[in-house]
Amino acid sequence: MIDLHCHYLPAVDDGAQTTVEAVELARASVANGITHAVLTPHVNPGRYENTLSSLKPHFEAFQKLLQSAQVPLTTCLGGEVRLSAESLALLEENELPSIGDWDGYKVVLLEFPAGQIPVGAINVVGYLRARGMLPMIAHPERNKDVMRNYRKIEPFVKEGCLLQITAASVCGIFGDLIRLSAEHLLGIGWVTVIATDAHSLEYRPPMLAEARAVIRQRYGNAAAALLTEGNPGSIVGIAS
Repeated sequence: MIDLHCHYLPAVDDGAQTTVEAVELARASVANGITHAVLTPHVNPGRYENTLSSLKPHFEAFQKLLQSAQVPLTTCLGGEVRLSAESLALLEENELPSIGDWDGYKVVLLEFPAGQIPVGAINVVGYLRARGMLPMIAHPERNKDVMRNYRKIEPFVKEGCLLQITAASVCGIFGDLIRLSAEHLLGIGWVTVIATDAHSLEYRPPMLAEARAVIRQRYGNAAAALLTEGNPGSIVGIAS
């Protein structure tokens, strides 16, 4: 399986804080059946001052760490970009991380505030697409606007945005409201990928296999494979 959203780079955001924890998360990821992971540290100016160039040395060091620890996880560098004017300004400086490619666009993992979909957010889609970037909305099922009415995300789907649902949401780890929100989006066929958004072994472990089993039971083998292998594989350039 391929995980497009996880926080394993140590001490760059609220994910792994030490190299030991980072390697343990990577090992757990492999044990869960994940072969490839896009590392997506938060890019959130004012809180996490990460940019593409500032993250590259951390990523290169982590790759060497995995190699020396003999952890068979293939990784590449991306980012989880918080929607803000400051974050979008990084695009003009070629400092905005992407997570892969889709239909001729670079895919940017875009995070909304948890409490709402910001006014004017739909305009950002056009701004990004005009510059060759396509948003993948991170964990929309956990956004309170979407939890109240899943149709709130529909304008973004109509504009071509991709949707990434969290594995733990599918499994009910975040509670029934978020699980039901995820089920609405899955049932209507709007979800592009399932990813772990793993942060720590104790509180946010990688559990893509568990989510895949739930998807297989509810929607069939083809849907489970598409959301955990086919679509994410297409984004990172791995043939399924």
